[in-house]
Amino acid sequence: MSDPKAHVVIVGAGHAGGTLAALLRQYGHEGAITLIGEEPIAPYQRPPLSKAWLKGEADADSLALRPLEFYAENNIDFRPSLRVTGLDRAAKTAALSDGSSIGYDVLTIATGARPIVLPIPGVDLDGVLYLRTAADAEKLKAAIGPGRRLAIVGGGYIGLEAAASARALGAEAVVIEREPRLLARVACEQLSSFFQAYHEAKGVRFVLGASVTTINGVGGKVSGVTLSDGSTPACDAALLGVGAAPNDELAVDAGLETARGVVVDLEARTSDPSIFAIGDVAHRPMPIYERMFRLESVPNALEQAKQVACAITGRPAPAGEVPWFWSDQYDLKLQIAGVPFDADQILVRGDPATAKFAVFHLKGDRVQAVEAVNSPPEFMAGRMLILNRRPVSIAKLADSTVSMKEVAA
Repeated sequence: MSDPKAHVVIVGAGHAGGTLAALLRQYGHEGAITLIGEEPIAPYQRPPLSKAWLKGEADADSLALRPLEFYAENNIDFRPSLRVTGLDRAAKTAALSDGSSIGYDVLTIATGARPIVLPIPGVDLDGVLYLRTAADAEKLKAAIGPGRRLAIVGGGYIGLEAAASARALGAEAVVIEREPRLLARVACEQLSSFFQAYHEAKGVRFVLGASVTTINGVGGKVSGVTLSDGSTPACDAALLGVGAAPNDELAVDAGLETARGVVVDLEARTSDPSIFAIGDVAHRPMPIYERMFRLESVPNALEQAKQVACAITGRPAPAGEVPWFWSDQYDLKLQIAGVPFDADQILVRGDPATAKFAVFHLKGDRVQAVEAVNSPPEFMAGRMLILNRRPVSIAKLADSTVSMKEVAA
């Protein structure tokens, strides 16, 4: 039930939390809104950190979701450099890292996720870097440039985007991936092969099927890495990008239901009706696929922020959306719609040699997911086909001379 005067406390001032605060005012919420964030700056876009920020094309002001003055002008109490250390659900209070506490009527956990730290010797050396925050991006930016050598541990999208940025700035880049191919957990083999070849043509080196056992250093600073295959690539900095873990400790300690993240329903409400969870920290329903899943993406953060804003203000629930993601590398724009759960067939539309193609994942004659490289029509039509669960003609989909409009019809 909505309460227009409720005090809403938002824990986490990332894309999800910052968007929720703004949407609540946009939707007419009259009560107090407190936005608490650990970083010293206002909510900002994170995806450009591995691209535009590293290349000097963006800064904190240009990436801010809204100008700092927006929060005061809209009576949003934004509290940076502050952390919520605990919740008393019975008293509806949150303990803060400065020793104070704050009461709430409704609370939203938007604490995101953190980089996984490898349990190996040398991870505390100077020059071991991560890429999650603006401060992380600034450290990485200072570490790459002409003549510098960057070792990237993890062949996922963050690692590949960082490699592309490093090469654009004149640095050497070697990507180390323990799996036998790149993007093994998030993309199909056809896409992995395409991106590896494209990066190699740009001068990126890959070591696949090998893990880092030790990060080596001289005088407390990174000098190289030792791999499970016995090789020891030298480097001036090492970027660790092996995945992220949800920051769900607050929920766990408060006794909320968790499962690889904070379990929520279609309103993003937790097992406590006064507490919501959104963004990278939430383990959410995915009705299209009839399962629960934790998504790490900006579109997911925005969708769940809308869900909570509607629930709090009493608006009708927003329509369900297809999860989607993107990655920019060199002159390539990869757009992904859906997740290939239960797919039993892969179909490539177009020619990867032209750097313009799409990979469709199908379950029978229905599209489960599409990975589109420089192919917006395939992405957009595929997204609608996933949402509508409409069967497609496999023959038409495979024929790139047939427009996607006709395929979708």
